[in-house]
Amino acid sequence: MNNNKDWYAEKDTDGIVWLHLDQSETKTNVLSKFVLEALDQQLAQLATENPKGLIILSDKQQGFIAGADITEFTALREVAEARTWVQRTHEIFNRLANLPFPTVALIHGYCLGGGLELALACRYRVAADNPETQLGLPEVKLGIHPGYGGTVRLPPLIGTLPALEMMLSGRSLSARAATRLGLVDQAVPSRHLQRAARALIEKSPPPHRPPFWQRLIGQPPLRRLVTKTLCSRLEKRVNPTHYPAPFTLLELWERQGGTTEQRLAAEAESLASLLTSETANNLIRVFLLQQRLKSLGKQGIFKPQRVHVVGAGTMGGDIAAWCALQKLHVSLQDQSPERIAPAIKRAQGLFEKRLKSQRPIQAAMDRLMPDPRGEGLAKADVVIEAIFENVEAKQSLFQAIEPKLKAGALVATNTSSIPLDTLAESLPQPERLVGLHFFNPVAKMQLIEVVRGETTETEEMERAAAFARQIGRLPLPVKSLPGFLVNRVLTPYLLEGVRLLSEGVPGLVIDQAAVDFGMPMGPIELADTVGLDICLSVAERLRPAEQIPQELSLKVQQGQLGKKSGNGFYRYKGGKPVKPQPPREYQVPGELTDRLILSMINEAVSCLHDQVVEDADLLDAGMIFGIGFAPFRGGPLHYVRAQGVATIQQRLQELATQHGTRFAPSSGWKAL
Repeated sequence: MNNNKDWYAEKDTDGIVWLHLDQSETKTNVLSKFVLEALDQQLAQLATENPKGLIILSDKQQGFIAGADITEFTALREVAEARTWVQRTHEIFNRLANLPFPTVALIHGYCLGGGLELALACRYRVAADNPETQLGLPEVKLGIHPGYGGTVRLPPLIGTLPALEMMLSGRSLSARAATRLGLVDQAVPSRHLQRAARALIEKSPPPHRPPFWQRLIGQPPLRRLVTKTLCSRLEKRVNPTHYPAPFTLLELWERQGGTTEQRLAAEAESLASLLTSETANNLIRVFLLQQRLKSLGKQGIFKPQRVHVVGAGTMGGDIAAWCALQKLHVSLQDQSPERIAPAIKRAQGLFEKRLKSQRPIQAAMDRLMPDPRGEGLAKADVVIEAIFENVEAKQSLFQAIEPKLKAGALVATNTSSIPLDTLAESLPQPERLVGLHFFNPVAKMQLIEVVRGETTETEEMERAAAFARQIGRLPLPVKSLPGFLVNRVLTPYLLEGVRLLSEGVPGLVIDQAAVDFGMPMGPIELADTVGLDICLSVAERLRPAEQIPQELSLKVQQGQLGKKSGNGFYRYKGGKPVKPQPPREYQVPGELTDRLILSMINEAVSCLHDQVVEDADLLDAGMIFGIGFAPFRGGPLHYVRAQGVATIQQRLQELATQHGTRFAPSSGWKAL
């Protein structure tokens, strides 16, 4: 066989060829140019040999194929160049689809993007029936849509509406869910995968077809109606100006017609335009930033099994629940069973939402142990302090628990603003204390700030980052300066929102300006969601007193703390804010967006200057995954460079002249 360093083929005694992908020098298979061209050579030779059948499989433990090599997309600058790239991939996948003998994709683990599109070019698909198997087309998350034949091959296989749902949402399916749709022909235990693939070759059944009504929806007379309906639904969740890819996909689907070749040509043209857009370039940048954060949590250096959390409040309880969901054994300590009970109740709600069926829900509950006496402390591999923000209380706690700690246990604090060195003074071994700053809500926020004090050992930072990855989170190493990164940058944004409110700008107008820029939530609603008491406490630690609007202090004094009290800057009904509409004649201040966003960006530049994080890319990653800073803009510092450093700096100087020194450009601008 025509083997190379990535692909190798074996023919068994029944005349079936097993084509293995084991991409060299990487733990993950991706479809790089080299891998695709090598596949084409394999397929060309197989076409001349005409075996009984072909089974394509991966030798990687983690999965089948993770998708295209995203790093190669960053080199595409011209539409014509991108179109040629896509068309060449079409040629290779068409060669696979047109082989005159049965072909099977044998899938385990991840099968995403281009990897799934390769599988779609096979006649059959068989997948391992286990939680690790995930099939999906997540391209919209990169600002593009499927382009290796997915828009052409998926709808006829599983039906128009399920196919569009997969492509528009970017969500992955389990093996069983994929089988129910007809995307996968069989989902079987891993030990039966090869037998099932062989049986499909032997029996060669007709390929799956969706129900007649699903095929009817895909016919031209109904396409316009379906597209209009889906666009209307989509616009309620997605801003087409910020994220055009899903709308471009619907437009493509509506006008796609003719032969397979014509539909593929339309797909290539559409994808090429998206691939070279600023939005796609920025979202691909975000993906690569995410990969960098993942790489900081080195696998294998530390894999704890038991976690002990002290403090069963909102943060501590939710940290404990999340760790239990990730299959760790967790003990949750507080002063009494009554204090722990609400956290256990919230945990059950999380497990029911995420796990669905009773057996795994009960297993997760069994892993979470209420522990008012702290009996789990001595057995824990990781100990996380999550009590209220008070220096003396935290120091006393560390002094009490330190003698009981297991040798080699990772000792962490979830403090949001207290310097680690202050807390470490209470430990005989201050070098072992590390910060693990989670964000609320714990189950949704991807980022964990891994905080390093002056005495924290590098090994402890590495172990903390590995733990963050073990529980499915992104570790961001930060220096222990007040507020670390996220809270420090977020605070001026929230305070400026409150100040605008005090100047008479309606809350809805303020929040809408931030959302229109690309933020997931405006500063007024965010302050209410975080809790106005918490916002005030953090602000008092991080900002001069004259920069804290009196309206914030007044709300706290009145007990109007936001969403948790049912009243803050907004009134809450059914857990949702009631936002009064401004008068029709209200004129939105022209500088509103700049005051919100540039106050945040100026502080981000200051953080980079103070070396809170190692470099600008990590700062951008922290702001995107920590507060949701407009991903399609690529991060605050990337946005600055796109707009022009001098332009942003000049605008800050103008705002400083008009509104005060809080907008004065920080000294860090000189280094940009």
